[in-house]
Amino acid sequence: MIDRYTRPEMGAVWSQATKYAAWLRVELAVCEAYARRGRIPPDALARISAQARVDPARIDAIEARVRHDVIAFLTNLEEALGADSRYVHVGLTSSDVVDTALALQLQQASDLLLAGLQRLREVLGELALKHKDTLAVGRTHGVHAEPTTFGLKAAVWYAEAGRNLERLRRAKETIRVGKISGAVGTFAHVEPDVEAEVCRALGLEPAPISTQVIQRDRHAEYVTTLAILAASLEKIAMEIRTLQRTEILEAEEPFAEGQKGSSAMPHKRNPVSSEQVCGLARLVRANALAAMENVALWGERDISHSSVERVILPDSTILLDYMLHTMIRILEGLQVFPERLRENFERSHGLIYSQRVLLKLAEKGLPRQRAYEIVQANAMTAWREQRSFQELLAKDPEVTRHLAPGELKECFDPGWYLRNVDVIYRRLGLL
Repeated sequence: MIDRYTRPEMGAVWSQATKYAAWLRVELAVCEAYARRGRIPPDALARISAQARVDPARIDAIEARVRHDVIAFLTNLEEALGADSRYVHVGLTSSDVVDTALALQLQQASDLLLAGLQRLREVLGELALKHKDTLAVGRTHGVHAEPTTFGLKAAVWYAEAGRNLERLRRAKETIRVGKISGAVGTFAHVEPDVEAEVCRALGLEPAPISTQVIQRDRHAEYVTTLAILAASLEKIAMEIRTLQRTEILEAEEPFAEGQKGSSAMPHKRNPVSSEQVCGLARLVRANALAAMENVALWGERDISHSSVERVILPDSTILLDYMLHTMIRILEGLQVFPERLRENFERSHGLIYSQRVLLKLAEKGLPRQRAYEIVQANAMTAWREQRSFQELLAKDPEVTRHLAPGELKECFDPGWYLRNVDVIYRRLGLL
């Protein structure tokens, strides 16, 4: 992944040094298990533990010649261990090492993503509480619908972030498995209890069954989970972009001192960070499709998944990590404009109260369809002529025949629509 999107912590997870260190952890864990069974002399294990070293640059140089990364790794390890290297990689196949080590890297990456997602949820909770009572117009199909609050908008995102935390925790557990079962998964040259012991030492669970590889439905579940998380971030970013439109301008992402929005138009303050989040979400979604394609392999294993995973696993975790921290920055600095929210709230001349008028007329005995026709006719007039919906209703004899002036006025109280907001917040644990 290109450096500009990589935080050092996540980038380190996918470095060559980290990968080869994880491979070495697996090999050493197997050696320790063998030593406990008498297959490796104690003095040889002591030398292996003390002298085992790998040099990423040297491994890469060897790989350029032998065209096999694990053989290059073992060759470099043999250079460090000498004769004791005969005790290393006994009974194993390359994927025993690579897949088990990959699980370790994915655990590290997941921990970073979970930390970012937890912080995002905290920021969303703070935003939801800050604007719990900030009046806003709710929209459906982009059209004014009924009263809501800006806080409820953030509360929806807060709830979704909570679901995403659970999704990611489950996905992390799904790929927390290793395998030390040999060339086709039959334990022909290594016993199942060795696999169980090695996985336990590494903080993993042994895959109940494997071929030469851990089955890729696990990795597909993981990457599709990342795609869902990216889509949720895109959802927030898309809303901020919408709210920042000049015609709406109810909220605006932070605009830093010295920042410039356009090479041609000095007045521009564009939602570029939110647009970036939306764009990067497309890449994570595309990677999810590639992960699904990796599930079906020839027989007990082919290598078609390997080249794909070398791209999609680092890229997806790096991209999502970047998107999370970008969105945290946006939300921490988000400008919300209550006056503009109120101005837009009034823009439809009171039409957003139409349903309550409809229900009140039906409650008074009018057939619902007739009540609907009366309210709709007045609503269309109010919109066409840019007049007060409430005043038009107050002059309609069919309305005044059933509703007293005070009853009609009550229909235009936004507080009535928002009387259960605290209930929603208590459901979310925000109150």
